[in-house]
Amino acid sequence: MIRMRVSVPGDIPAQRELWKLAFGDDGAYVDNFYETYYRPERVLVLEEDGAVRSMTAWFDTVLVVPGQGEYRTAYLYAVATHPDCRGRGFSGQLQAWADDYFRSLGIPAVSTVPAEGSLHRFFQANGFRECFLLEEQTLTPADLAPGAPVLTPATAEEYGALRERLLAERPHILYPPDAIRYQEGCCRVLEGGLFRGETPAGPVLVCAESGYNCLVVLKEVLGAPAAREAALADLPRVLPAGRWLVRGPRLGEGAVSRLFGMVKMLNPEADRAWKRDSTAYLGLAFD
Repeated sequence: MIRMRVSVPGDIPAQRELWKLAFGDDGAYVDNFYETYYRPERVLVLEEDGAVRSMTAWFDTVLVVPGQGEYRTAYLYAVATHPDCRGRGFSGQLQAWADDYFRSLGIPAVSTVPAEGSLHRFFQANGFRECFLLEEQTLTPADLAPGAPVLTPATAEEYGALRERLLAERPHILYPPDAIRYQEGCCRVLEGGLFRGETPAGPVLVCAESGYNCLVVLKEVLGAPAAREAALADLPRVLPAGRWLVRGPRLGEGAVSRLFGMVKMLNPEADRAWKRDSTAYLGLAFD
């Protein structure tokens, strides 16, 4: 018997096992989710004969469209199915049930960040469409001119408030404080951090996590072009690495634009208002 439902605390061991099997994340990374963001209603599960076989967590975010409105948006995260049950349509069934659950909460939109091309196609088959773009480029120490110290650690609250200022004129996903605190914990586990800076060109934000093979991933760099340049010049001091993968809504020369996230409108009125060829900035993908 298959049943979809909101999770309960007793499901946590099964959820953690699914997370490990699907993504390979270690204990500290998963601990951060359960310590900073988890609530039972923030994880939805599919069980078969009483055993949890598929799950999705979700973040309660907002799609902000300047001049048009704000749409509460459920950002799907840690979508996972037990390897022994893949190919049986469990994830699709759980997503369909989740749509009804979100509608019952008055949530008109769902977003997600597929980890690879095949997953873009999977989510498209389940009603999602491409929406979120970003630009990215890879830098090495030779690409950076020496600069003055700019970046200092930022709290989650400072980061979230300044992020909204810097993105005020751009369609984007707004993350509530508890989601930013979760991101702060991810950065800490992965030897990165949240940073802010003040420059003559204005404020700048950097969210960073360590990657592999001397790579640091700057999950987003926000600010005016000259402010971003000043922040990047400070990277060898605060985030030394052999390479930095830099992401942001618009990075300029040398950056490549790519598809990053998808959206599905659950409310017909919101779907009509949001033009299908419109794009927005999501930024802090937690995956």
